[in-house]
Amino acid sequence: MNDHPRRKRGGGRAGHAARRGPAVIEQRPWQLTVNRDRPTEPLTEEGVQAIHEGAMTILEEIGVAILNPEALRILEEAGCRSEGEVVFFDRDFIMEMVAKCPREFTLTPRNPDRQIVVGGEYILFGNVSSPPNYWDLEIGKKVPGTREHCANLLKLTQYFNCIHFAGGYPVEPVDVHASVRHLDVLYDKLTLTDKVPHAYSLGAERVEDVMEMVRIAGGWSHEEFDATPRMYTNINSTSPLKHDYPMLDGWMRLARRGQGLIVTPFTLAGAMAPVTMAGAVAQSLAEALSAVALAQWINPGVPCAIGTFTSNVDMKSGAPAFGTPEYMRATQMTGQLCRFYGLPMRSSGVCAANVPDGQAMWETSNSLWAAVQSGTNVIYHAAGWLEGGLIASPEKFVMDCEVIQQIQRYMDPEIYATGPDDIALDAIREVRHNGHFFGTQHTQDRYTTAFYQPFLSDWRNYEAWEAAGSIWTAERAHHLYKRILAEFEAPPMDEAIRDELAAFVERRKSEGGAPTDF
Repeated sequence: MNDHPRRKRGGGRAGHAARRGPAVIEQRPWQLTVNRDRPTEPLTEEGVQAIHEGAMTILEEIGVAILNPEALRILEEAGCRSEGEVVFFDRDFIMEMVAKCPREFTLTPRNPDRQIVVGGEYILFGNVSSPPNYWDLEIGKKVPGTREHCANLLKLTQYFNCIHFAGGYPVEPVDVHASVRHLDVLYDKLTLTDKVPHAYSLGAERVEDVMEMVRIAGGWSHEEFDATPRMYTNINSTSPLKHDYPMLDGWMRLARRGQGLIVTPFTLAGAMAPVTMAGAVAQSLAEALSAVALAQWINPGVPCAIGTFTSNVDMKSGAPAFGTPEYMRATQMTGQLCRFYGLPMRSSGVCAANVPDGQAMWETSNSLWAAVQSGTNVIYHAAGWLEGGLIASPEKFVMDCEVIQQIQRYMDPEIYATGPDDIALDAIREVRHNGHFFGTQHTQDRYTTAFYQPFLSDWRNYEAWEAAGSIWTAERAHHLYKRILAEFEAPPMDEAIRDELAAFVERRKSEGGAPTDF
């Protein structure tokens, strides 16, 4: 594609339904959430040093297998010792590379009003990504994901203001061939949302196609795209202690063009990592830091973040468990080490439940609050995740957004403000020892905004709830999901840009898309 000057584009109205009537729900406005709480730090200074020393020893003495020949060559040129595919990293080299990482960076999508800041005190929430299966109340069972399911979940991603970025495919559309799946899904993502997009690092063609599609959608020249991060990737190491070929390929391609990079080892304690949380965290950090060092050697200062997926398995079955006490502590521990290294952190809103029930919500709530407590900056899978990442559900998505909004409200500084009006001595003097505060001017001036108002929770008593139809939470979420879809309006996009994007997709499809094994 030829470069072209920035075209005039209409400003998006993300998070709002079509203007055919009142909004489906009254939700909080779009805003970047700031976490001002002191992080929970279970480790002493000695504990932090012990895990750091463990990670450095792993890197120096055990090494990390680098299965990408180009990455292996680059690390050897950087002075790292190798034995076959295993690379041994000197701790001074690792710390020198880590020091080049920005502590905070921005990601700016096609709608600049949806720019996000990664790092510092910011906490960002993203949609569910990558489950191969879909479940909703209407279908009533687990089914393979389709492009329609994926598009509907992208509409929820756009609609809810509490969702800050559009992660990977909300559900894998297995009805679209893998060679062109990335083209169709990215077209849908870039036209149905105007939030920061993600690229899977699964081969050169997919990464290059996605970068070009994001560039086209933004109306940017190549120079404008490269000048600031517009998108990001997340790679997973192949635990224990390996980085595979395609993920490192995508990692290096985005590094060279200055885009956002997140590395998240998938270290399940007792399976792909030691059964102890300290051992699992140390291994996870070693895997992550090796990828960060590679990116910084390629492009010093490129934005990087470390992710944690350290949880445990059910030792009776070997199945992954999420939202457990061990998961929460491992997330908090990783947060301490990320601050030690000066790197932004990613964690997840996850559960092992199979349907959007009580288990799903307490496990997800545990995961989300672990993210808050740990000082996490980016929360993957914050809305819509079930069955350990094997199912995406729109009802769960809506239910999770209620929890996310409550966390965001919890962060509002006015809740804990202590000015004269907040201490409210005049109102207390007015009421004194009898009466109530409902009728005071102090209450009348504030009653509409004083407290969080849920869009999904039902606060009526049992009799009123029964009279209204005895509708359980997942059913209410299903009805809201359907209303949101019925009234959804995609964010504006210049027609010339849409046509160029569609033409790129068709051309790449005619060329065969990305190679596959089938």
